[in-house]
Amino acid sequence: MDIERVGLSEWGDALPDSGFEVFHLPAALRVLEDHTDGELQLFVASHGGQTVGQFPVFVTDRTVGRTVTSPPPSMNVPKLGPLVTPLSPKRRKQERTNKEFVRGVRDELSLDDSTTMFRFVCSPAYGDPRPYIWDDDAVSMSFTYRLDLADTTPDEALAAASKSFRRSVRDGRELDISVSVEGVEAARQVFERTKERYEEQGRSFTLPWQYVKDLVTWLDDRARVYVVRGPDGEFLSGIVALFSNDDALYWLGGTRADYEGTSVNALLHWRIVEDVAAGTPLDSLTGYDLMGADTERLAKYKSKFGADLVPYHVVESGGAPTAVAKRVYEFVRR
Repeated sequence: MDIERVGLSEWGDALPDSGFEVFHLPAALRVLEDHTDGELQLFVASHGGQTVGQFPVFVTDRTVGRTVTSPPPSMNVPKLGPLVTPLSPKRRKQERTNKEFVRGVRDELSLDDSTTMFRFVCSPAYGDPRPYIWDDDAVSMSFTYRLDLADTTPDEALAAASKSFRRSVRDGRELDISVSVEGVEAARQVFERTKERYEEQGRSFTLPWQYVKDLVTWLDDRARVYVVRGPDGEFLSGIVALFSNDDALYWLGGTRADYEGTSVNALLHWRIVEDVAAGTPLDSLTGYDLMGADTERLAKYKSKFGADLVPYHVVESGGAPTAVAKRVYEFVRR
């Protein structure tokens, strides 16, 4: 196995047809690099001239040590981490490819250095974190809700949702409101409304507008701003959705909004579901990733969609010295 560090163009050429997150795309990685203080490093592994693994990381040197993260913290990126695409269908060879790739990148980044702290939030497609466990790293689970639309129509999916959610969609369709796909100006409205909501709840909102704007701009047709407006064109609510080859990702917005006593967000979400089912903006789409299943107050609402609970792995450097470094790093980051 050969592992080399590559640029964004080569990285994009090596991506598989499916099984990666929207933030694995070169455009998204470029924006993240522009808006974080870490250095983007892209590793691609090949065997016999064919790609078998990819790993994007952000490396930051700090006074408390060196951090290696994927994704970078505080950028509202739910999942990133390694991609492993073995060439063989045999389990033994798949596991060997995964182990060699993980440990090869580990050596490239000197992750065993006592002054290095790392944290990787992997995509659900990366299902075998055992090489990290065998190297005494800390592996835990996180969760998302994913609505599978591969063999289901929106009407069938809606029938599987909760009664209250179905009622919100039905009532919303009878109101004098409209759902449309708009551009960067609407993204600014979604951003400002989200920021206001966080402040009302006494929570910090750390995303800068320029980052959101750049991400929507650079992702082009892989970012859509869904907006629901009242009869006079007034902004009621909005969602920024991002698209990989497989899923739409509910990324930003959707703050609580009512019109004539009806929550309008259900209708907003269901427009995204209808677009995914219709193959918009990509005909390879098969699901809607709702993000946020680990937060109890969010899970209470998102469980109403009738979506599947999907696990994914979080890998962190282990050991007592690293635990101390993590606490110092979290203090510095805040």
